[in-house]
Amino acid sequence: MFRTGLTAPDRSSRSTDKKAKKVFQQGPFRQVLRKWGVAVLVASGLAAGGLQTSAALAKGAENPAGSMTVALGTLPAEAQSTYQRVFTGGPFPYAKDGSVFGNRERQLPTKARGFYREYTVKTPGSRDRGARRVVCGGKPPTQPEACFYTDDHYASFRRIAP
Repeated sequence: MFRTGLTAPDRSSRSTDKKAKKVFQQGPFRQVLRKWGVAVLVASGLAAGGLQTSAALAKGAENPAGSMTVALGTLPAEAQSTYQRVFTGGPFPYAKDGSVFGNRERQLPTKARGFYREYTVKTPGSRDRGARRVVCGGKPPTQPEACFYTDDHYASFRRIAP
């Protein structure tokens, strides 16, 4: 065997390593590492230009969905029909129509839970509900303040201009 001048670690140093590892996995060190890790990630993302501005990241900031509009007349006929049904109170073809939309994706302006309701837009040839929806917000549901259209299952929204 070659001699490198390094000695094999003894049992006491192994137990010290385990203790040190345990300290970093538990307690205040873990919390500090989590906080600093997130801060470093955010800072590096901002420096790279990969993240949105801090104003857009702030909780409650309104998404640009409200600024992008689509004229009702340019929507597919099925979306126009769904939109009209919202104002008349139905009837709706799917059981989930009129259910609360949670806005988990935070694509729409932040409102209290229960403000938004979703309605399925029929997709010709689709065997299920498809990806198209009209989401309206306001109380009562038959008099919404605003309605939004998505054709990509909540990835993006456009405000419907009647």
